Amino acid sequence: MSRSLARVLVVDDDPAIREVLEIRLRGWGFDVLLADSGTAGVALAERADPDAVLSDVVMPEASGIDLLRSLKAGNTDRPVILMTAYGSIDKAVEAMKEGAEDFLTKPLDYAKLEATLISVLEGVDQRAATRRLSRALERGGGLGQLVGLSKPMRRVYQLIRTLAASDASAIVTGESGTGKELVARTLHDLSSRAGEAFIAVNSAAIPDGLLESEVFGHEKGAFTGAVNARPGCFELAHRGTLFLDEIGEMPVALQPKLLRLLEDGRVRRLGGRKEVGFDVRVLAATNRNPETAVAEGKLRSDLFYRLNVFTVALPPLREREGDLPLLAQHFVQRFNAKHDIHLEGIDPEALELLRSYPWPGNVRELRNVVERGAILARKGWLGVVHLPPYVRRPSTQARTRIVLPPGVTAQDAERILILETLEQVGQNKAEAARQLGLDVKTIRNKLRAYERRPEA
Repeated sequence: MSRSLARVLVVDDDPAIREVLEIRLRGWGFDVLLADSGTAGVALAERADPDAVLSDVVMPEASGIDLLRSLKAGNTDRPVILMTAYGSIDKAVEAMKEGAEDFLTKPLDYAKLEATLISVLEGVDQRAATRRLSRALERGGGLGQLVGLSKPMRRVYQLIRTLAASDASAIVTGESGTGKELVARTLHDLSSRAGEAFIAVNSAAIPDGLLESEVFGHEKGAFTGAVNARPGCFELAHRGTLFLDEIGEMPVALQPKLLRLLEDGRVRRLGGRKEVGFDVRVLAATNRNPETAVAEGKLRSDLFYRLNVFTVALPPLREREGDLPLLAQHFVQRFNAKHDIHLEGIDPEALELLRSYPWPGNVRELRNVVERGAILARKGWLGVVHLPPYVRRPSTQARTRIVLPPGVTAQDAERILILETLEQVGQNKAEAARQLGLDVKTIRNKLRAYERRPEA
């Protein structure tokens, strides 16, 4: 808050003190209001709504503590600084318990007073900005489970509303962590299928040997380990929505079976004889460019065309101008409830660092960073000290050159490249895979191999 716009109310029964403080505060650039008693101070505060209050403690009629209680009852966020020539630890403790920002003793240290006023007025701005974000979230700062009001996201919302009125299949594209599953869930929640099941299957997270069973289901004894019958995802999603995440990571041999299942609208469990009909809306997602995946033979063109009636392209967080503060405050509120903590928001310096960081892991990475910071801070404000080192020093993390030692083997060079890339992208395997031109499964398999093999 600019000093020229900040209004400070001075309450003191000593006219000489009021005069000196008025001269000092006006010299520092503040607008000044004066009251000669606690009662007059409360009345003037109600009329003029000052940004901060500086009050003596010992006064006739109403003390500074009484004034503090009255002002806090009307506006808990308005900062009140108390001062007294009769300073004591007991009075200071009482004042702080009642919500005073600070307790100063006379004769005043004017340098400290100026610094205190600047600090509390910055806090006023901080809380006002946080309240604006909270109000935006309360009014609906997005669509469904999606948060953001930037132009790219508004275009996504418009397409989602159009798609929600139909049963058409769609592929959701976007970098890892952009919220592709949230798009699918929002589409489901806004559609006529909202009261039915939403089933999500991640093709990259399920071992190849189990993926077919996940899709089709199986009967008891169909294979080793099938001790009970289990419905597949199409049966589970009957009358609802099935979300096939990372469709480009699905084994190519399974893709024609999936296509036939989609065309027939009937499924037979592994080891079963009976076909069962289903009514399912299918949504798919990939962090690859689907056309490139088709060209590389990772995704069958006939399956792609069957699923790609519509494409919902999610922008990365770095292209969603203005959305980061809203998303961060949304996560603060979520983690306050989840972890039973009392965080007000993110302080301006920390927020500026979050704005400057490139977010290779997108919204998912932001959520993890805010959760970590919220748990560390627990109350008050999430500050720079609560951010992970790689966010505090983004310039040293972005695109760091990877230097290989002389005589390194090709196998060790690959290991160094993968591990260093993971370090640079905050351990985001999907982003590392994208940068290295590998499958996510390949990254996971390599990491498991590195855990089994000691470093050279």
